[in-house]
Amino acid sequence: MTIWVERARDLRGDIVGAQAAMDQDRRMPDALAARFAEAGLFKLCAPKDFGGAEISPAGLAETLEALAESDASAAWVAMIGATTSSLAAYLDADAAGEIFGDPKTIATGVYAPMGKANIEDGVIHASGRWKWNSGGQNSHWIAGGCMLSENGAPKKTRSGAPMARMIFAPRDKIRFIDTWHTGGLRGTGSGDMAMEDIAIPLAHGVSIVDTRARVSGALYAFPAFGLLALGIASVASGNAKAALVDFDAAAHGKKMPNGRTLAERGTTHALFAQAHAEYAAARAFLFSEVDAAWGEAQRDAAISLAQRARLRLACTHMTRTAAEIVRRLQDHAGGASVFLDDPLQRRLRDAQTMTAHIMTAPGTYELTGRVLMGGEGIAEL
Repeated sequence: MTIWVERARDLRGDIVGAQAAMDQDRRMPDALAARFAEAGLFKLCAPKDFGGAEISPAGLAETLEALAESDASAAWVAMIGATTSSLAAYLDADAAGEIFGDPKTIATGVYAPMGKANIEDGVIHASGRWKWNSGGQNSHWIAGGCMLSENGAPKKTRSGAPMARMIFAPRDKIRFIDTWHTGGLRGTGSGDMAMEDIAIPLAHGVSIVDTRARVSGALYAFPAFGLLALGIASVASGNAKAALVDFDAAAHGKKMPNGRTLAERGTTHALFAQAHAEYAAARAFLFSEVDAAWGEAQRDAAISLAQRARLRLACTHMTRTAAEIVRRLQDHAGGASVFLDDPLQRRLRDAQTMTAHIMTAPGTYELTGRVLMGGEGIAEL
């Protein structure tokens, strides 16, 4: 067990104790976010030069799994903060120090380029509205993806594509919009946010697509979108693992009309065995591809397109397999599992909500399949 997994498991009491508040307020309580920050969980992927763990991808996955065993919403917020912290490697050193230098800094962001940013006299003026702002209300710095222009003219990359940047702004420059009314991942606070013509230093804009990391190290050769997809898959994995435990406990405690427990039925044995096998197989595939990609990153500081595709495929497979496993377990558990306070009901809602993320959505199969059949890929791999 790594120190990070140990820290994640040590927080179980705090996480479970905060679930009612997360459900009611539809966000992580600031006190719990502070505990995560003190434990270093929001800077798992930040460079060591800026106080981060610069953790391996497998270490990140195992830590997020451990958090998700306690609660998927809490793990999701940690995942967004941890993966966002990797952007410190791409920022100018002074900007990275300003944003990530404080050991207890929480930074989150939304990659989708739904905003507009215009450079005038060396200053970025950014406006926009973004969905899926997970953990934003707990953050000190928040980034939003923007299409970039200069003096009103669109900027292009060397390949001629429109140029996009993640623009970091202090929390007090962000307006939060209460749109997060969902069944699953209720505690993530993933509502909308808006920037309204705010002035940002040019150095606070960063790209993970058309620029190289300024910090050397294998973690920053690992594909950034692969790291995000791995984070999602890891939360899904931990949630499914806990659902197996929850189902086992419920099956032993639930008596049928004939006086036997659900755990004494042959159909239950078969379902449970199959669920275990499917979970273990999906997780093994995930970690196999993570290890293969990590090996390439350590050897060559570059990861092949085919390997990036296999990594993304494994992440999607884990996320969607986990949701199906939880669905079948909840279905077999019977009437008690339809109530909102039932552990399996929470696991099901969270698992299904995770499948909606674009990084592990069904379209990923088309993208990765095209690459695996010899076609071209895109930057989002």
